[in-house]
Amino acid sequence: MLFKPKTCIALYGLALLTAVMSLPAAGRAGSLDEAVQNGKHLFMTSTFGDGGRTCNSCHTGGGTTPGRLPDGTAIPSLSNAATIFPRYNPRRGAVLTLPQQIHSCVMDAIEGTPPAYDSTEMVDLVSYLTSLSQGKPIDMGGKAE
Repeated sequence: MLFKPKTCIALYGLALLTAVMSLPAAGRAGSLDEAVQNGKHLFMTSTFGDGGRTCNSCHTGGGTTPGRLPDGTAIPSLSNAATIFPRYNPRRGAVLTLPQQIHSCVMDAIEGTPPAYDSTEMVDLVSYLTSLSQGKPIDMGGKAE
């Protein structure tokens, strides 16, 4: 039996609505300003589990000043982080993107559970870090400032 045009349109509309509703929350994010503010809040307060550390524990000043790793190693600020990724990481022997670096920091330094790559939390963190690099020239593979 053939579908009537109205039935086809109704089925198509339902399929489209179902597809949109199944998108991850990041696909329906609010404004960019909200993502940046949410990312800053996560950066400053989230321990991503029970480790007790936040991103700000190492990257002090919200990432705008030089900081220290848990072992005491000095690290640069994140003021140009979004401009230097992707970059080669010799320790891992691979090119990493900014979300992959965030994932690594959360797992290793914070000892937490990293947000999923397609999650609202990851989008918000990347948005915040990118906001710190606003107006700086892209220097893929460059040095952190």
